[in-house]
Amino acid sequence: MNVLKAHLRITITTLLARGASQHEIAQRTGVDRKTIRRYARAAAANAPMVATGSAAMAGEMPPPRPPGDDGIVAAAVVPHRVHPGPATSACEPHRSWIEAQVALGRNAVSVFQDLVDQRGFTHQYNSVKRFVAALKARAPERFDVLEFLPGEEAQVDYGQGAPTRTASGKYQRPILFVMTLKYSGKCFRKVVWKTSQVVWAQLHEEAFRSFGGCCRYVVLDNLREGVVRPDWYEPGLNPVYAAVLAHHGVVADPCRVRDPNRKGTVEAAIQHTQTTALKGRTFETLEAQNAWLVEWEARWASPRIHGRKKRQVSELYREEQPHLLPLPREGFRYFTQGVRTVDDAGLVQIEGAYYAAGEAALASVVTVRVYAQAIEILDRRGVLLRRHQKALRKGAFVMAASDRLFNPSRETARVLARAAQIGPQTAALAQVLFARVGRPGQRALQGLASLPRTYARTDIEAVCARLLAADCISYTAIKSALARRAEEARAAADAAPLTQSGPGIRAPLEYQTFWDQHAADEASRTPVGASA
Repeated sequence: MNVLKAHLRITITTLLARGASQHEIAQRTGVDRKTIRRYARAAAANAPMVATGSAAMAGEMPPPRPPGDDGIVAAAVVPHRVHPGPATSACEPHRSWIEAQVALGRNAVSVFQDLVDQRGFTHQYNSVKRFVAALKARAPERFDVLEFLPGEEAQVDYGQGAPTRTASGKYQRPILFVMTLKYSGKCFRKVVWKTSQVVWAQLHEEAFRSFGGCCRYVVLDNLREGVVRPDWYEPGLNPVYAAVLAHHGVVADPCRVRDPNRKGTVEAAIQHTQTTALKGRTFETLEAQNAWLVEWEARWASPRIHGRKKRQVSELYREEQPHLLPLPREGFRYFTQGVRTVDDAGLVQIEGAYYAAGEAALASVVTVRVYAQAIEILDRRGVLLRRHQKALRKGAFVMAASDRLFNPSRETARVLARAAQIGPQTAALAQVLFARVGRPGQRALQGLASLPRTYARTDIEAVCARLLAADCISYTAIKSALARRAEEARAAADAAPLTQSGPGIRAPLEYQTFWDQHAADEASRTPVGASA
């Protein structure tokens, strides 16, 4: 339950005592009816009552008789009224047993039923109800006064702004964002129509820039825009929000679950803004309300005397400002983050386009960050796998050449480069072949690039030069010409007479010298006395 100001609590209690309805009190104070209902229940539980069916009622004296016709009351007729002491509940003899049952979480109805069945209780249910309510009544909670150094802490929260005209012509209340520096009480206020993880982070950056620096800690509750996994020991922050705070050197300090009083300073600032700056006002545009909040902060909120420190907020802020952390030189690059599954082509789909996931295994889950002009793909540990420029249209495939699998239909450039390694004539013939036939001629190019496995490069170059001159561009023609050339060379070799000497035959004396040297080397390596 939000902590109300003292004057609001007194007003609600007074109106309840006068019998005003909860609806009327809500209209007059601006407090939610659920909060008023809690105060009404607390007042009813703490009100002194006489227990129904208790023994005290037996000794209570009857009311005095009305005056006679002459207006004179006879002293002998109206006895002196004896004021009884405090009423004793009929449940008092069973106090220890009832306390044990209430400690187990049982309600008044179940306690009353067991009292009747097991303990012979003969009084009414109202006695048990009031007794149990008194046991459950708690003393007011005591709060600690938190003190922090200048520039150490800021507190943030959302509230509701003043009614503002929408595009449809109706008035609606926008969302009010407030960040308050704990030491000085200086506030940043802004209203927005919609909130999200990115909007929440952007409002923080705007607040830091309005203050001219950053605090060291930001205290927030567990709303989804900031904390995606509430946990006292290790809460999970919104990744965009965590990145923005890290960019500014700020640490988030979420409140414990169901403990909003830890950020009572910003709670009071929101209530002050709503009841003083915005109460009873309406605005035609969101920009007009934001302009009014800036003007009101400068004109009234900053010069006011801080209620507890008894000094001007603006004076405290001037004292705190030198202790704020410096702002980063560059603004934060905002992104939206999600997870994707790598498909069987090694791609992930983002906003209708497909991006290569790099070394990520197929069917694995990766983290994607979508920036304004770029896409980042990270593994589950946060290691960057790939960064791509954002696709301009849906259905596009974005990947580097190194991310593509081998596909013969994409090997034209590589095959042409292999043909060029054979010689300039072969390269020229390959270019003409591909220009005339196109992609189907790639198979012929692959065969042309593989010819050095069988034929000499000089023969391939000679054949390609002759076919280029004759304008006979065909892999079959090249292969046939090389086969005829090889057959002619073999026929010429077979027709030549055998001879013992020639440019390709070594002299017998060279062979004899080689074997003598080999035998001498072996003899020098054999140990003395070893058997042959």
